[in-house]
Parts: sequence; C-alpha cells; structure tokens
Amino acid sequence: MRALFLIDGEHYPPVVLDAMRSVTGSMGASGVAAAFLGGTEKLKEGTDYGLPLVHGADPVSAVARALSEYAVDVVVDLSDEPVVGYRERMRIASHALAAGARYVGSDFEMRPPELRDVSTKPSLAVVGTGKRVGKTAVSGYLARLLAREGFDPGVVSMGRGGPPRPEVIEGHKLEVGSAYLLEALERGAHAASDYYETAALSRVTTVGCRRCGGGFAGEPFVSNVLEGAEIANGLDTGVTLFDGSGAAMPPVKVDARILVAGAHQDPEYVVGYLGAYRVMISDLVLLTMSEEPMADGAKVRDLVRRIREIRPGISVVPTVFRPRPVGEISGKRVAYVSTAPEAVLGKLARHLEESYGCEVVASSGNLSDRRRLATDLDGMPPVEAYLTEIKAAAVDVVTRRGSEEGRPVLYCDNDPVGEGLDGELLRLARRAVAEG
Repeated sequence: MRALFLIDGEHYPPVVLDAMRSVTGSMGASGVAAAFLGGTEKLKEGTDYGLPLVHGADPVSAVARALSEYAVDVVVDLSDEPVVGYRERMRIASHALAAGARYVGSDFEMRPPELRDVSTKPSLAVVGTGKRVGKTAVSGYLARLLAREGFDPGVVSMGRGGPPRPEVIEGHKLEVGSAYLLEALERGAHAASDYYETAALSRVTTVGCRRCGGGFAGEPFVSNVLEGAEIANGLDTGVTLFDGSGAAMPPVKVDARILVAGAHQDPEYVVGYLGAYRVMISDLVLLTMSEEPMADGAKVRDLVRRIREIRPGISVVPTVFRPRPVGEISGKRVAYVSTAPEAVLGKLARHLEESYGCEVVASSGNLSDRRRLATDLDGMPPVEAYLTEIKAAAVDVVTRRGSEEGRPVLYCDNDPVGEGLDGELLRLARRAVAEG
C-alpha cells in the first residue's frame, strides 16, 4: 500500500520520522512521498525525511501536486493546527478521494466511494449537491434531449422512496397519468418517486431503484442500484443515464458525470466541504436557480469562478427552471402546485400564463409539507384543473383530491434554460458513446 504523508514544520523532525515509521509498520504501508504543508517553528535546515518532499504555495496545493506526481493508495495526515484547520482538511480530503485514495488521520478515515464498473453501455450520471436543486428535472430534460437526438436512452433512477426490487417502467409505451399513479399508490408504491416522474414526463424506459443513507462523498449506505444497472444492461436502449438522489451518487462507474448545484445554496455546500470532491469528479456543472431572488448575478459569477478554481477549464452553465405542462391547459383556470420557494412562485405562475394561455388562480409551494399543502388547497378558489409537479405529496394529496372532486390533474416538469446548455449536454453524450 503506497502512502503519501502530510507533514509540517511545527513538529520536531525526529518526532515526524518516528511517526512515519510507526504508521508504515502498523498499516503495512510503504511511503512514496511526503507533502510539506508549511510551518517553520521546529524545522531544521537540511532535514532529511527519507522521502521525496513536495511543496506548494499552501497546504492544499502541496497535497494536490503530490497526488498528481505520485500514485498513492492512502494519504496519512501527520500534520495539525495551526498549519491546517478544518476547512483545509476537507479540501485535502476532496483531493485524496478524487485521486482514489483513502484519507487517514489519528481519529478519522475517509475512503472514496466504490464505483462499480457494471454498465455495459455508454453511461452518464446526473448527481447533485443536495435535495431540491433540480437534479431530477435535469435528468428528465437530458433523457428527452437524448431521445430526440437518437441516443435511445434508458434511465436508472435512485430515490429514497424507490421499490424493494428494481422496477422497469416503459414510459414510451405507457400513458403514465393520474389514473396510473393513483393505482400505483393503492399498491403501496411511492407514486411520486423519481422513477415515476421520469417515466411519466420524459416518456423513456426507466428502472426505479432505492437507496438509504448517504456518506460525505455521496456513497449510499444501502441501495439496489447495482441490480438496477444489470437490468438496464439487458434493456433495448442505447445509453444508460443514472440519476442520483439528493447529494448521494449512484455507486457505478460512468463515462461522464454532470453535477447539478443550486446557485441559491450556501457556497460552502457547492465548493466547500465535500462539494469540492463532487466538482473534481464531474465533467460539467449546471448552476440551477441562477436568478433573483434566489441568487443575484454577483453570487452566480463568484460561484462560477470558485468552481473553476477547483477544476480549471470545466464547463459551468448557469440555468433557470421554467415549468412545462404535460397536457393542454390553455384557457383553463388552474391551481399550480410545486416545491418551488415562495419567492419565485409568482414568476413561475406568470410564465405558465404567458406561455401556455392558462389562468393561474392559486398556487402553493408546499408539496413537500402535507399539512401546509392541505391548508393551501382548502383555501383555494374553485379551479378547473390542478397542475402539479410529480414530487412528494403530488399523488397522495393533490391527485387524490382532484379525483375525489372530479377535476383533472395535469402534471408539469421543470425545464432548465441556459445558454449553450443543449450543446454541452450533447457533447458529453457523444463523448460517452465514443468512450463507452
């Protein structure tokens, strides 16, 4: 096992040398290099640590340089405050995990997610920096784009409410409407799970999977995605698109990875902590909700700059979401139900009215809060139809209410809109096909 040691000049060199010897003995590791992170208090000129010594402008750059120059299995941190603190260590962890190495300290150990090479087809993954950043909407949009361009995609969807065994829905053959989703609900399924949403709104073959838990670097604690990937291998599709869940990633090796981050998020969740790791292993970043009041132009530009500092040259596309009804709503008085924040509901409602000729007489952004949603629905004026995203309580509350009232329930997706978006997505798809 090849080890990279992280050392500093705040420790007396003989102490560091003894520590390195004890670690190599206890771990069965062989040191290949040491990254010098800084500090001068106890450093003596000409000290020989017995390994190649790698320096950088700061502790993080020293580690990044060492990882680029040496192949290592484990990064062993023998440094400490004040040379490195919590923030620096999280960035160091991101570099180590992105290099496929474990990061080990006195009271911690982090390991890279195990990404299994199970897909026999060209493959892409869409992963996120958290819940409600629009990752599944991006996955659905990408699936429709690939279908339109002749890639014949299938989607393996991973959700917190997925089925106990992977379930295939042939979205291109079925009319996945309110009756279908209510019937699934009666069977005990989570009918608003991501795989139902993708099958219904994107009309592509979808394999529904489940996961529970998610680690710092995004590995699920438990999932049946590998089984779902094997099923996808046998489907009559050309490209497999893996859809992550929240900040958890499908545990599969893919040919290209798209990271969906919310411009409205605390920047630390995008470029700090282990968000940096996700940037490092991705090939394209979509910054969703890149508009006021969610995020102003200065914040978006700063995020783009900081993302490119982590991964120079990566394409970053700021985007916004706009609702797209699946069904005819022209001339109808509708209630629009969404997970969108209250601050943007009015803007989205105006888009629906201007683009699709309906009248939005009421709206609610409380799909994920059943108690508040019920209160919102009870207080709405009479409507001719409900228009809802397929999320959270969309089926068990909104669709069921529409059925009981004899009013149609129509579903809507959220299309990402951004300059050059389609070109960037197709570039990655073509690369995946070429490499897969």
